[in-house]
Amino acid sequence: MSNQQIKAGIIGGAGYTGGEMIRLLINHPNVTLTFVHSRSNAGKPLHAVHADLLGETELLFADSISNDIDVLFLCLGHGESKKWLEANAIADHIKVIDLSQDFRLGETVGNRAFVYGLPEVNKEAIKQAGNIANPGCFATGIQLGLLPLAAKGLLQEVHTTGITGSTGAGQSLQATSHFTWRANNISTYKVLTHQHLKEIRRTLSALQPSFTGDINFVPVRGDFPRGIWVTSYLQSDLSLEEAVALYQQYYANHPFTHVSEKQIDLKQVVNTNKVLIQLEKVGNKLIIHSIEDNLLKGASGQAVQNMNLMFGLDETAGLKLKSIVF
Repeated sequence: MSNQQIKAGIIGGAGYTGGEMIRLLINHPNVTLTFVHSRSNAGKPLHAVHADLLGETELLFADSISNDIDVLFLCLGHGESKKWLEANAIADHIKVIDLSQDFRLGETVGNRAFVYGLPEVNKEAIKQAGNIANPGCFATGIQLGLLPLAAKGLLQEVHTTGITGSTGAGQSLQATSHFTWRANNISTYKVLTHQHLKEIRRTLSALQPSFTGDINFVPVRGDFPRGIWVTSYLQSDLSLEEAVALYQQYYANHPFTHVSEKQIDLKQVVNTNKVLIQLEKVGNKLIIHSIEDNLLKGASGQAVQNMNLMFGLDETAGLKLKSIVF
C-alpha cells in the first residue's frame, strides 16, 4: 500500500452522497479530509447532520474552501456543479470528481475537461485524468450488465428494468420518498425517458459503433432504502456457458465487478462497492441481472475508486467494505 497522503475537500456534504463521501474518506488510509463545505450547516459538527459519525470525527462543516487540497469532490444537485465551478476559483492543480450529471456527456467548464468515470471501460483514461464525471447509479448498473457484449459487437435491442431504493431520490423530502407513501408501495417513473439513457448510449456506442437498437428502460421505485437491481435482456446466439465465460474474461481485471453462477440477491452488495452479475439463458434470450449499492458503486464509492486510480493508489484502497448480508 502506498504511503501517499491526499488532501481532499467535499462540496455539498449534507446529503446522502456527501455523507457517504465523508464516511469513506475519513477511513481511507491515504486521505486527509481537509474540509466539508455546506452553506446550510456551516459551523455544525458533521455528526449533527450524519448521526452515525458521532465518535468518528470532530470535523465541523465549513463555510469557506481551501486550495490546499489535491482533490475536490462535488456532491451537488444536477445543474449545480457547473454553476459552482464557474463561480469559484479552484487552483489548476486540484483534481475534480463530480457526482452530478453535469459533465457526463463531454461537457466542459473553463479549461477543465472531464473523463467519464466508469473504471470497467475507462480505467486507463481515468489514471491520466484531471477531472472525472462520475456515472449515474442506474447507468452504472445497466452498463456493467452490457459492456462485455458491446465490446464484442453483440448488442441488439435491449429491454431493461431497474428498481432503486429511496435514497436514489436524494435527501430532500418529496411525495414519492415519504415513508408513508413509499412503504408497501411500488411505482414506475420516467418510463423509456430516464436521463441516464444518454450516458449509457454514449458509452455503448463508443464500444460498438454499429449499435443503433433501442435501450428500453423502465425505472421502478422500490420499497427499501438502498440498492439497485437491474434486469436486462436481449436476443443472443451465445449459450449460457459462452456468455458466462465472456463476462468473466471481461471483468477479470476489475476488482469490484463479479460474475456469479448462483442466484444473487441485493443484500450481497448493499454497503459495498461491488457489482454482482448473474446470467440466464431462456430460449434465444440472454438475461443479465446486475446489482449494486446506489450510494457506493452507484455514487460515492465509485468516486473514491476513481480517485484511487487518478493518484496511482491500489484501486480498492478504502473500499474493502462488508455487505449487510442479512
